[in-house]
Amino acid sequence: MFKKIVLASSLLLAAGCTTVPITGRRQLSLVSDSEMNTLAVTQYKQTLTTAKLSTNAEQTAMVRRVGERVAAAVQQYFKQQGQSSQLEGYQWEFNLIDDPKTVNAWCMPGGKVAVYTGILPFTRDENGLAVVLGHEISHAVAKHGAERMSDQLALQLGGTALATAFSQNPTATGTLFNTVIGAGEQGAALAFSRRQESEADHLGLIFMAMAGYNPAGAVPFWERMAAQSQNNTPVFLSDHPADATRIADIQRLLPEAEKYYKPR
Repeated sequence: MFKKIVLASSLLLAAGCTTVPITGRRQLSLVSDSEMNTLAVTQYKQTLTTAKLSTNAEQTAMVRRVGERVAAAVQQYFKQQGQSSQLEGYQWEFNLIDDPKTVNAWCMPGGKVAVYTGILPFTRDENGLAVVLGHEISHAVAKHGAERMSDQLALQLGGTALATAFSQNPTATGTLFNTVIGAGEQGAALAFSRRQESEADHLGLIFMAMAGYNPAGAVPFWERMAAQSQNNTPVFLSDHPADATRIADIQRLLPEAEKYYKPR
């Protein structure tokens, strides 16, 4: 009986796999896009209800302008790959939250994005902001949230699909989603593994380049963030690779990203 259970679980996990765009890495996927997007919309609305949105029209317009350009580049990439269906159900939304003490930004599944005013002194301009938004949007389109949710389902519920888990124990599953995906106070959202963070750096460079932003701008941005982390590590750097490693990896990836770069 034990062997049958192990075999069944192995077959389930093997069947529930997807491939990350660009890197080609295989990832566990026990959660459908529609399920993740629906949960994300609910959480995003709750976050905006309690957050103070910025009244700075210029900064808000910049966040939405850069975000829409990067999102358009993402859509263009997936269309070129014949994979537009991967973005089905995405409804992009970009909001700037007035919180100068929080150095953070995030993108939920389905394209729901928040940027905190505390990160703007480090982005400095549109190109720097494109580094951040390219990175965060890459987490969403690489389905890192669904991957983390799937990993937890596999560990805690034996590989149960999300729909089944909800019907069996909706409270526990909702708590699990909020732990993995939910945006808590002080912008403490979307804690990813170092592997996923490095992957988001990789994809983000290409998407920002396709959007017409210079990917080389990622190096000085992360250098500024590294200097900040020596004094007080921002939420944005939680679980991220070591500063020197990240910058070296980005420099290594720049030649690839620059092939996509066409200044506007």
